[in-house]
Amino acid sequence: MGRPGLFPRIVLGALIINHMQKLDDRRTIEEIQENPYMQYFLGLKKFTVEPVFDPGLFVEIRKLIGKKSFDKLNEMLIKSATRKEDKKHKSNPKKKDEDSEVINKGKMQADATVADQAIKFPTDTNLFNESRKKLEGMIDNLYEKNGEEGIKPRTYRRKLDKAYLGYSKKRQKRESDIRKIKRKLLESVNRDLGHIDKMLDYFEGQESVFPLNKRELRYLWIIRTVYNQHREMYEQKKHRIDDRIINIHQPHVRPIVRGKEKSKTEFGAKLGVSLDHGFARLDKISWNAYNESGDLKEQVESYRELHGFYPELAQVDKIYATRENRRWFKEKAIRMTAAPPGRPSKQHAENYYQKRKRKKEATKRNAIEAKFGQGKNGYNLNQIRAKLRETSESWISCIFFVMNLLKYEKDYFLHFFYRLFLEVKSSIFENILSQNKKSLKLAV
Repeated sequence: MGRPGLFPRIVLGALIINHMQKLDDRRTIEEIQENPYMQYFLGLKKFTVEPVFDPGLFVEIRKLIGKKSFDKLNEMLIKSATRKEDKKHKSNPKKKDEDSEVINKGKMQADATVADQAIKFPTDTNLFNESRKKLEGMIDNLYEKNGEEGIKPRTYRRKLDKAYLGYSKKRQKRESDIRKIKRKLLESVNRDLGHIDKMLDYFEGQESVFPLNKRELRYLWIIRTVYNQHREMYEQKKHRIDDRIINIHQPHVRPIVRGKEKSKTEFGAKLGVSLDHGFARLDKISWNAYNESGDLKEQVESYRELHGFYPELAQVDKIYATRENRRWFKEKAIRMTAAPPGRPSKQHAENYYQKRKRKKEATKRNAIEAKFGQGKNGYNLNQIRAKLRETSESWISCIFFVMNLLKYEKDYFLHFFYRLFLEVKSSIFENILSQNKKSLKLAV
């Protein structure tokens, strides 16, 4: 642990083990304690049964590293994998005419997905009930800190528990039943918020410490926002509102309508991802729903910053083929797999081979869909267990880095050792031939 640069290696290695083995933070440290191969991977000199660091440090590590650090690591992997191709293309550029610059080269895929948070499926009634219980706990704590002076405010918790239990046991919930329990829970949340405000007024002007800690104040702000949002929705009988909170523990999570067959609505961060030589780049993380077609220009520009030239082909879905994107692609001489807009022109109709080529190039876009499947099935990209916004983004970025690292090891790292083995083998063979040249001549 005393060697310079060892702790960053331990931290990064522990994160890689965490996501490759699909373990939680505590179990990851326990696995490292029991496994000498993992400790060797982390760079330890000898086997030890002591934990490399406290599992709670994982949260602080994810906060410190963040998305930007993993983006830099991914860029380093792509540069290392494509260094020779980029250098060859820049040194021997093909030119269309005297005024043209280096011709475009390479292919890029782009698409969007959602990294679901590992939360309970949100319903309004469950959200109100959790808020009510959280406020009731605050009232109990404030009453104790007040020295139990005066009369404790009534919260009717037993009646509300009974009413919510009866509602939750119903198999078929009518709209009237839903509105009835919503009204009861909203009234209870409003009443509890009023009790807390009055109890906090008692501590005003006193020299004692403020009775609520930072965590409780955060919950109080979230619950008050939830009440204001849903009170408006209840009174106006509508089902949509901007910046709607669906979980009091993770208020940054938003419902994102995707229209998929399995689940029409997903709850998590929306990701704009591009695939470059099989390596996934996480270009954008948004907790609000948005149209991913606006990401395409930035993704293409980031490709040019990394390689020094634009891609020759962008393999994207139909949603990216907007008029603005088509116009911009035409200026940059970049082809797109989407079919031209409008009716097919008879004058410039595609022949059999052109149509076949376009369809074949469009099917290659499935590679990015496979990358999403790898992340969700193999590395739990659809079950992000971090609670804070920053740690969730770092968790998602680390998953993409681990997938890129495995691809680099499979396609480039082992290939390097195989090529080195062939070079050493050929040099040894040449030495053997030179040393036994005379004997070979005699044998001939």
